[in-house]
Amino acid sequence: MRLNPLVIFERSERHQGVRWIHIGLLRLLYGLMFFVLGRMTWTHVLTHQGPWAPDDAVNWCVWTAFAMLAGLGLIRPLKMLPIILLEIFYKVMWLILVAYPLWIRGALIGSAAEGTTDAFLWVLLPIVAVPWVYAFRTYVYDPRGHYHSAAGRATILDTSAHKV
Repeated sequence: MRLNPLVIFERSERHQGVRWIHIGLLRLLYGLMFFVLGRMTWTHVLTHQGPWAPDDAVNWCVWTAFAMLAGLGLIRPLKMLPIILLEIFYKVMWLILVAYPLWIRGALIGSAAEGTTDAFLWVLLPIVAVPWVYAFRTYVYDPRGHYHSAAGRATILDTSAHKV
């Protein structure tokens, strides 16, 4: 039996028509967030000495929760897609608001923002991994999920059949 490598580009009925390549890339992202980010954040949280500065504590708690939710994404990659969308939006926004103005002025290299910029440029991986058609259809076009349910599809079909 010979395996067809192009199967990764086929749509999966199990995953609501999303291509296998997107499911695999999403799981890769969730795995990186869960294991790499989770190790870093939990290590910092569990070994912290003394009282927390409130803003610093919020940051570490959010990042730790983000890493833990990514664990659910390993099991249900499409259900946890909003955390990937959140990651894309906050990183792109930060790059536009902070890094870009510094870069334009020639002040990015050597600045306090340089390390974060280097890390945030990896946002290209989540941008490629997201099944954008599915995301648009699910969260913008049909946020109540009518398209995904059999009853909703029947209602949509029935309504469109009666239009003149």
